Amino acid sequence: MVSYQRNIGKLYVFSALQKMLFPMAIITLFWKDEIGLNLTEILLLQSIFSAAAVLLEYPSGYISDHIGYRSALTVATLFGTAGWGVYTAAHSFTGVLIAEILLGIGMSFISGSDSALLYESLRMEGREGLYSRYEGRMNGFAQTSEALGALFAGVLYARAPLLPFVLQIVVWALALSVTRTMREPPREKALFARTHLSEAIGIARYAFVENPSLRATILLNTLLGLASFYPVWLIQPYMQQHSVPLAWFGPVWTGANLMVAIFALASHRAQGCLGERGMVLLCFLLILAGYFGLGITGGLFGFLFYYLLTCMRGLRGPMFLNYTQKESPSANRASILSLQTLVFRVAFIVTGPLVGRLADRMGVQGSFHVLLYAFLILLPPFSFLFLRNVRSEKGAPGC
Repeated sequence: MVSYQRNIGKLYVFSALQKMLFPMAIITLFWKDEIGLNLTEILLLQSIFSAAAVLLEYPSGYISDHIGYRSALTVATLFGTAGWGVYTAAHSFTGVLIAEILLGIGMSFISGSDSALLYESLRMEGREGLYSRYEGRMNGFAQTSEALGALFAGVLYARAPLLPFVLQIVVWALALSVTRTMREPPREKALFARTHLSEAIGIARYAFVENPSLRATILLNTLLGLASFYPVWLIQPYMQQHSVPLAWFGPVWTGANLMVAIFALASHRAQGCLGERGMVLLCFLLILAGYFGLGITGGLFGFLFYYLLTCMRGLRGPMFLNYTQKESPSANRASILSLQTLVFRVAFIVTGPLVGRLADRMGVQGSFHVLLYAFLILLPPFSFLFLRNVRSEKGAPGC
């Protein structure tokens, strides 16, 4: 029999490489100081990035199910390499926009394909029941890599603002060499196939109409994702406004990503201890505490409350992906995972520029204060919907 065990290790390496984002710890400063963007433009830029990903999010997942997950990851690395290359020549909003669109296309092909390839590889080895554990490890490698990439980002940026972007091109070229050695597992035939359009519509109907458990999972996962995503683009100006030294930016970003990595690795065991209700409640409390601290405390070390949100991000990732995987047919796995990301992207496109305008008018700390009340209102009903519909995990390990 053909072994797909090696795919797992290669996916760990690929996740580490594609998340080794040297520019991320300083990119908001780069946009503000080198390109001249304000916070409204920055959040608008990220909304356009999300829009580019949205246009291909579901189609890319559908294409991945048909051309293969390995091929989809190869296409993603080509677009990613091109996007970071454009960044090295960007001098205006337009140049950055082109780079972000290319990166958005690349991310849309990664979205769902890496997790689907992991699940299918485990299924071929008869270990799909351990998916949540391996997904946590994959997230852990990814976030640890991003942490290491960010460690010296401030120093690299101070030496030469484009140096982090040049290193990023090298990293993505290495990721391309990894995807070329992966093995594609065989999968079941499509369940909704008549024409491509009818199949795509059938998959969406299954996710949002016919399967209430999957629908509730996607909705709550989207809201939790937004809670951890807004601060990614606001924490750097927040630190700048509170006189955090530039040399700290890399280590602070490193610490944040290490929190994601540690809690992603612990997610499987935490769920076994707390169950679905306990995990949802813990995520809820971490969000409220994080936004309370960022919006009210402030000061030089106020950014430490951001770590509570990164802890939540690590905990919820493997758990919610596991529920989505279990509710997804093998033939349409990447499509449904992409649909989940699509909902998140659309939600950010709608709300991101509004949050950016809020930050420009009220200050970053004031925007965190307002978001605290927004999540306090929205999280309880979405959590109740999820807990009412989700099919409980059986046989999850205890504490």
